[in-house]
Amino acid sequence: MNYKETTEYLFNSTPVFEHVGASAYKEGLHNILALDEHFGHPHRLYKTIHVAGTNGKGSCSHSLAAMLQKKGYKVGLYTSPHIIDFRERIRVNGQCISEKAVIDFVEKERNFFEPLHPSFFELTTALAFKYFAEQKVDIAVIEVGLGGRLDSTNIITPILSIITNISFDHTQFLGNTLPQIAYEKAGIIKKGIPVIIGEYTKETRPIFESKAKEKSCPICFAQDNQEIIYSEADKTGGRTYKTTHFGSFHAELAGDYQVKNMNTLLNAVNVLKAQGIDLSDEICALDHVTALTHLIGRWMEVNRLPKAICDTGHNVGGWQYLVPQIKAQPCKQLRIVFGMVDDKDIDTVMGMLPKQAIYYWTQATTKRAVPADKVSDKALQYGLSGHIYKSVKEAYSHALAEADNADFIFIGGSSYIVADLLSSVEK
Repeated sequence: MNYKETTEYLFNSTPVFEHVGASAYKEGLHNILALDEHFGHPHRLYKTIHVAGTNGKGSCSHSLAAMLQKKGYKVGLYTSPHIIDFRERIRVNGQCISEKAVIDFVEKERNFFEPLHPSFFELTTALAFKYFAEQKVDIAVIEVGLGGRLDSTNIITPILSIITNISFDHTQFLGNTLPQIAYEKAGIIKKGIPVIIGEYTKETRPIFESKAKEKSCPICFAQDNQEIIYSEADKTGGRTYKTTHFGSFHAELAGDYQVKNMNTLLNAVNVLKAQGIDLSDEICALDHVTALTHLIGRWMEVNRLPKAICDTGHNVGGWQYLVPQIKAQPCKQLRIVFGMVDDKDIDTVMGMLPKQAIYYWTQATTKRAVPADKVSDKALQYGLSGHIYKSVKEAYSHALAEADNADFIFIGGSSYIVADLLSSVEK
């Protein structure tokens, strides 16, 4: 098989959550443990940092990887989902896993893993851990896929665990209350291993404290250790920070939500320093995250005039930061290309969206997408008006064509909306 055929095999012969949703979720670690044993426990050959949370874990993972790279470490980075190409999930020093490595893995190992009937994520996790060992990485930043306690990545024993925040998402798997979701996320806390909690509520803090006490590990609540004194977005993109222990610096990621991510990250830097990994002089790497790790889709500019921004924020926790930032954009007319997938709280998000915008309702090319006509019908209940478009490319093209240079266009609602957009722009 060539690379295209190999990825199609992975997508079509294993249950893929991004494609089919709940039916792809496999509870328990038995499959990943069998794969891990088969490959000789590759994740034990390098240090790891484990990152969980409802929102922000991708940005934190990429930022931390960028700083580690700048320090001179050979760094593995495992994240999900991918935006354009499957290989984005597995990187070493920012470079995607090679097509050949993906092909060879499937061809050489399918006789072993096919009888296990692993999920797509289980298989991808095994591939990532094996690839990082083969590449002899010094350290790997591992982003949790879903939850924590039963996530395939949770077989590692990291040097640091990070849980960015807790809000409602994937409730069909993780629970319908914040304490239930926090319990699942807290499952990554390991015996004696430091853990950082980025944000907490009065409901979730006791869950984390209890788990940390059970595991006899030091716990740091970044929310109580504010490193950031002041931050503002730049007109040219990015953000300027004034901090307690790291001075003033500029960071590339511009979303308002990045301020809390940054506070979590800087607390992680403090904890890592106590372990002999001093990244204090690598703060400059935060101004080059996209170049170092090729992060895409976070408050990302896709057109200059009119200004068009896309963002992968896809749940209530993400939109509570996106909406104020969208409203704050100086513009003649606000235009929003929007679609969501079927396991998100579309009602709450719809209730948050700006009323004054012109909307372009659409759907991504995933079976989980809410049909654009249903999105439009739902929007009418919230006083939002717009037209229906069969694809993200068509919706964005109409928004661009109708916009004045002084307008502002936002594209989002789902990672898959952004994926379709960037795939069409790239072509």
